[in-house]
Amino acid sequence: MIEANTPLLRLVRTFWPLIILSLALLIIVAIVDFTGDIILAQTLVEGLVRIVIVAALYIFIGNSGIISFGHIGFMMIGAYATAWQTCCPYTREMFMPGLPVYLLNNTHHFIPAILLGGLLAAVAALITGLAIMRLSGIAASIGTFALMMVFYSVYLRWSTWTSGASSVVGLPTTTTPWVGYVYAVITLAAAFLYSRSKWGLALRASRDDEVAARASGVNVFRQRLLAFVVSAFFCGMAGGLFGHFLGMLTVDSFHLSMTFITLSMLVLGGMQSLSGAVVGVVVLSFVIDVLRRLETGVGNFSIPTSSAEVFVGITIILILIFRPSGITGNAEIYWPFKADVSASAAMKRQS
Repeated sequence: MIEANTPLLRLVRTFWPLIILSLALLIIVAIVDFTGDIILAQTLVEGLVRIVIVAALYIFIGNSGIISFGHIGFMMIGAYATAWQTCCPYTREMFMPGLPVYLLNNTHHFIPAILLGGLLAAVAALITGLAIMRLSGIAASIGTFALMMVFYSVYLRWSTWTSGASSVVGLPTTTTPWVGYVYAVITLAAAFLYSRSKWGLALRASRDDEVAARASGVNVFRQRLLAFVVSAFFCGMAGGLFGHFLGMLTVDSFHLSMTFITLSMLVLGGMQSLSGAVVGVVVLSFVIDVLRRLETGVGNFSIPTSSAEVFVGITIILILIFRPSGITGNAEIYWPFKADVSASAAMKRQS
């Protein structure tokens, strides 16, 4: 039994949101793995990849208050950068003949390939962020949207490196439920630690009152750029995970549909809390999966195609109207014991 007010208890209370989210995901992954259901496992992996994306979005959007439409572009950069290192060693020259000789002739392991993919996305975020992060509010959001369109157009036409509008096939499907869980927990831990750091605090200060934050000595541009780069790194890793889940890549996968779904998950759960990011992914992934199964028909019952997209749109409208702070109310999962543990222990010793 843990003694009241010990360093271990204080540590548990501090990291409680991260601990409970990680344990909940662990239980889900263990149950799905035990059932051996392949369809359910695929749905779970897709959900875990989305958790990585939405947690990465939280690092920037949740702490800065700036809605970014460009992070799926960083996901695409990471996905293709990973594919350049792991894809189809015997047919790489067919799909992407313009790659440097080293990449054409060498294959890297999945883990360093994903890390390098995230690093390339972070470098792209650093270069583009030097201009975009000087903007504020709606201007910055429009800038990120334009950035996403630029990335999409470049990769769609860069056929010698990305196979253009065609698909790159032959990627090893190494993103299993347990691999997805590990990367999801790593991303959640990074997002949690960043939000509790001095940099996260400074960025949230600029989110709540930019003028007051500047007057207090916060370099708003620098803090936004840092969060932009860090979140892009994890989006790049999510792209690598996504490609190695599907076993193929196409540029159209990283466009408006993916942008809309991931932002909807963040808004639905509560964009200013990490717990909200995870809850939004879990709830919306479950609903979308059920609706897509109904679209294909369950027995004699079916619903029209594209019902999932319509439902998501209606849900987001209702959330914005009746609960703009999301399901969690922008709050984390608090320590469940309301009473002061140390005070209660002291009273017991006195009695």
